[in-house]
Amino acid sequence: MPDSLLSPPPAHAKARFEPGFGQRSLLTVDTEEEFDWNGDFDAHNYGLEQFRALEQFQQFAEGLGVSPVYLIDWPIAQSPRARDILGDAVRRGTAEIGIQLHPWVNPPHDEEVNPHNSFAGNLPAELEREKFMRLRDAIATHFHCHPQIYRAGRYGVGPHTAQLLKDARVAIDSSVRSRFDYSAVHGVDFSRHPLDPYWVDAERRLLELPLTTVYWGLLRKQGQWLHPRASAYPLVNGLLSRLALLEKIALTPEGVTRDEALRGIDIALDDGLPLLVLSFHSPSLMVGKTPYVRSEEDLDALYDWLRAIYAYLELRSVRPTTVAEIIAGVQV
Repeated sequence: MPDSLLSPPPAHAKARFEPGFGQRSLLTVDTEEEFDWNGDFDAHNYGLEQFRALEQFQQFAEGLGVSPVYLIDWPIAQSPRARDILGDAVRRGTAEIGIQLHPWVNPPHDEEVNPHNSFAGNLPAELEREKFMRLRDAIATHFHCHPQIYRAGRYGVGPHTAQLLKDARVAIDSSVRSRFDYSAVHGVDFSRHPLDPYWVDAERRLLELPLTTVYWGLLRKQGQWLHPRASAYPLVNGLLSRLALLEKIALTPEGVTRDEALRGIDIALDDGLPLLVLSFHSPSLMVGKTPYVRSEEDLDALYDWLRAIYAYLELRSVRPTTVAEIIAGVQV
């Protein structure tokens, strides 16, 4: 059976890190064009206004002592402004570049643009491969680096993605969004995938870093079974949260409050998770470009969220890490 990112791994696939690695955090930024999140997918109708905001964010991250991983897609990879800002940070060792594939804006444009095909893993294997390789090569040419981490846009891995990444000599995938199920919209059901990093293949050539989402509350041990069922009934789901019985908390400033995230961090660390993977989308650094940042107050709240989370992580002796440190620290 080919290596797959679609199914939960066996227990023995859990990755372990060298003594002294401890517990760390990785900040990933899905660095992508601006588009209408509620509209149809469009190969050409998008914006690229975010670069001043990206530059400001990079300065902010450096002030926190954090090296973000910018997972960039085709429009970003083609932008000279992105090369100036992100390339400079990479050269100074204060950021890293990874790959994010949005198939609808990535050549070759051989498929019908629709919701099903917005998940790269749903495309024919050769088309997924060609799109990915063109993007990887563009990043290598324009940013003078060999990206070592991948995230499928919309978390859209498929049956051939793992082998593709190994063939491309990409060491890490971070497309698995544990605790989430996208099968109703043509995506993957990740609800049974673990939070711990794990090896996708027996040869240990591809490491999976799932995005961190935890269940919190008195019924959290039953969360994997209970939460998907309760989510079908918003009133029940809201009641479980208000009564501190069950809540799903993703480590992202998009739609998750500071206090919720702090509770989630406590659960993840107390459970012994070695790596917390945080994420957000780069258009959220501007007002009005995502549903999460509609006002200047929302934007201020995003930055306040990051300040509070990193101050708390420091308090709990969790230091920021990088893709390079993870590759060096994982036991093969």
